[in-house]
Amino acid sequence: MQAVDDTIAALATPPGRGGISILRLSGARACAIAEAVTGRMPAARHATLCVFRGADGSALDQGLALYFPAPHSFTGEDVVELHGHGSPVLADLLLARVYALGARPAEPGEFSLRAFLNDRLDLVQAEAIADLVASRSAQAARAAMRSLDGDFSARVRALVTGLISLRVHVEAAIDFADEDLALADNAAHAASLTALAADFEALAAAAHQGRLLGEGLTVVIAGPPNAGKSSLLNALAGAPTAIVTALPGTTRDVLREQIVVRGMPLNILDTAGLRASDDVIEQEGIRRTHAELARADHALLVVDITCTSQTTVDAMLAELPAGLPRTLVCNKADLLPADGPPPALTTPAITISALTGQGLEQLRDALADAAGLGEETTTTIIARRRHLDALARARAHLDEGERLLADQAALELLAEELRLAQHALGEITGEVTSDELLGRIFSSFCIGK
Repeated sequence: MQAVDDTIAALATPPGRGGISILRLSGARACAIAEAVTGRMPAARHATLCVFRGADGSALDQGLALYFPAPHSFTGEDVVELHGHGSPVLADLLLARVYALGARPAEPGEFSLRAFLNDRLDLVQAEAIADLVASRSAQAARAAMRSLDGDFSARVRALVTGLISLRVHVEAAIDFADEDLALADNAAHAASLTALAADFEALAAAAHQGRLLGEGLTVVIAGPPNAGKSSLLNALAGAPTAIVTALPGTTRDVLREQIVVRGMPLNILDTAGLRASDDVIEQEGIRRTHAELARADHALLVVDITCTSQTTVDAMLAELPAGLPRTLVCNKADLLPADGPPPALTTPAITISALTGQGLEQLRDALADAAGLGEETTTTIIARRRHLDALARARAHLDEGERLLADQAALELLAEELRLAQHALGEITGEVTSDELLGRIFSSFCIGK
């Protein structure tokens, strides 16, 4: 991260031609630079028509100037926006002009970083801005707005408040151990830990759904060769993404497609068929299939309904990682004889035809239900993997505290576990953080945001 006491500038609109382009300035020299460009300082929070001029006084463009004085601006600093015509040439000329006047190019996410450092946003809200911009569905956008409005942060702070309250009682019991208060308070401590654990569970569930909305449910299509895995990918994507042939082993590498199903973003991966092979390239493809399954949120095990036995299904299911949610998909229903029943399978399955579209709506519904997002709720908040990691670490310290209390261990040990749990929660909102973490988070933002 560069110094935050200088003035930064960047385009807040995407590159390319458009109706307007917006140049954003933030920092101590924002007003002086704006006045040099426009010839006057616009009134605060009023759109002012101005001519943007170069160093020789020639007109570069004509547009609107808006001034947001500190501390009541997005970044907490003086902020000026120059709204010009959406020409890349004009935008570059205007950027060169403000750089010459003392601004420097903003790094990705630096405006939001300054808002965080100036207490205009906490870290969760800052991340929600990037998630809002990157929303791939209406549900994800609404969940990001709830996080931006502070819903996620409020629930984290409620947990912190509960931890602090319990810490106060535990520390008091330690300080007054000579008066034998510690043993008398153990039942109350246990009740408080149980209540906190329930709140952790509720928040973790909402955050998990929010992570799926933001990043998308990763679904790996797996199964034997020629079961129709690539055809299913093409059918779900609505485009011929994968090559489909009758030759077994056509798919050698992992193919990825991003789609939206029932308002839920899906990262669909088509993989090499699972079978024994002497082909070195196909072996590498199968290895990659297993690697993707280990990272997946859900697996679609696709089999050919016309020639698959329950024994084969059981063997294929056993190859999937333990605990990975899975759905058995019986493909090629269009090839079943009209006068004969399909092969008997005892494992619950969804029968489809990737060729005709039969059963695909049922499969889409199943994927939405598997993600827990079939019905949108007002408690879902956008979340990231780092949030889930911090919640898991905080919960682990809470569980260890419960174990120590049950074993009647020294209360000092319980107090330390509660402190560590509070520290982990502080990482979510940014109350406990590091420059390295901030750099990693904000570097993923858009420039100008």
